[in-house]
Amino acid sequence: MAFNLFQRLSQAPTKPKSAPVARQFDVADLYQGPIALGAEGEAQARPFDEKLRQAYFWIVNHAIISPHYDIEYNDGPSQTYSVGDSRRTLNLPSAQSYSSFILLPLLTFATRRKCLFVGGPGRGKTASALLMGVLAGSTVKEVKRAMQHGHPQMTVADLLGNPLPADLVNAQSMDDIRIAWRAWLGMRVKIVDEYNRIPTRTQSALLTVMGDNYAEVLNHIYECPEAAWYLTANDDQGGGTYQVIEALRDRVDVTVQALAFNPRFLNELLLRVEENVRPEELVPPDIIFTEGEVDQIGVAIRQVGIPDAVRRRLEFFASQFELFETAGGQFEYMTKDTARLAGADRGQAQAADNGRDRLKDLGCQTLNGISVRTLMALMIYAKAMAYFRGNGEVELEDLRQVLPFVLHNKLQPDPDAPFFALPENAAYRSDRLGWLRRLFDLSNDEFNRLDLDRDDPVGVLSAEFDLGLGGVSERETLARLNRIEKLIGERTKGRKLYGPLYDDLLKLKYLHQRYTNYRSWLRSQ
Repeated sequence: MAFNLFQRLSQAPTKPKSAPVARQFDVADLYQGPIALGAEGEAQARPFDEKLRQAYFWIVNHAIISPHYDIEYNDGPSQTYSVGDSRRTLNLPSAQSYSSFILLPLLTFATRRKCLFVGGPGRGKTASALLMGVLAGSTVKEVKRAMQHGHPQMTVADLLGNPLPADLVNAQSMDDIRIAWRAWLGMRVKIVDEYNRIPTRTQSALLTVMGDNYAEVLNHIYECPEAAWYLTANDDQGGGTYQVIEALRDRVDVTVQALAFNPRFLNELLLRVEENVRPEELVPPDIIFTEGEVDQIGVAIRQVGIPDAVRRRLEFFASQFELFETAGGQFEYMTKDTARLAGADRGQAQAADNGRDRLKDLGCQTLNGISVRTLMALMIYAKAMAYFRGNGEVELEDLRQVLPFVLHNKLQPDPDAPFFALPENAAYRSDRLGWLRRLFDLSNDEFNRLDLDRDDPVGVLSAEFDLGLGGVSERETLARLNRIEKLIGERTKGRKLYGPLYDDLLKLKYLHQRYTNYRSWLRSQ
């Protein structure tokens, strides 16, 4: 009886009103034969998002007990309650909502990205990663044997493989030495348990595999297949045996926190004890994914569109954090990265920066900006979230829900910022996810206040340029140059410099330069 209970899958659609996935033209299709269009293309794509949801609900209901619905969606008014002395809000979502601890690893599996689990011992981090390996078609025994366990004596040979002893004695050149590669390098799901216990030199070898997807020993190369990565750490704030090198930390795309077990679900554990079952050994065959299916899901996710209005909000948010006005003498170098590279005294530089409202400026809350890799990961996960929900386009709420988990280890808060000194914001010093979501909400409030959806002259000029320069006359080019110069004059007159304005000015300078070059070319004809 217990076997059937744990393998049970819902026969009803997990999201009955799912919209068909939009099929958009991709240049890559030209090299892959006839293009599947309309109903045929949709019929191929739709079962996999439903299968992904079936996998999610099986894991969250039968395998990993995670009743924490912290990814909240609403399709109308929701019921809210203020709780405790702090008056925190308990929200009852009015639409299908999810547990980040299960959903984000599943989206990582679908997109073959890299996920870090953080949290105390015994909270299901390794079990969740193991389930992802089983979803990829491996047996529990294969996944466990392939799992890498970080420990302080781990060498590069332990991680990647050894040269064969007989070859080392008889070889006349490096090419004669064969390498016994570790089996985990060929897995479609790679798991590194407690990665912050690995010595620094071995971390560098791991970085090569994670970043460039190949392993190297004695000039021999092993090309790894595309894979989803799962790493675990009990403490990601420097409490491991070794400090994780920055480049390795930067390769992680998304971070999820394992939350505490709710004792109200103790009966579930009791049933497992009495029936002597392990959920990872009872994964229903219907939610096992072949390599080809994961490939098709990845293609479908990349085809999910991001509307201009959503993309523009992300641009506005990202532009808040890089500016550091006193860090550079030249306009382009007034960034936090300039100060970091120079090892400048941040406190001294901030003391000289007394012109802006440090409470209003969101950039004052962080020590760094957002990298290109992070922005790409953010868009991929937003698309994956929309695909998982059965939508053909990313909604602003999709972006809002995945953003804290992607930026968790990337956007470092400045604990000395005035924002954190306010009593109502004190909890954000320890609640990194809540702070990041609040940061995005504040950015959207400012976006609405400026009415940038309707009044964005830089966006208009940019769209005009994107139409191309073919056929644009010299007279029209001069008119556009004048409009750019006039707009820069208006924007810089008596205004304090904030991040979005800084990026707008750099964009206008770029457009001005492109038109200047085009005008020179026209005059040479």
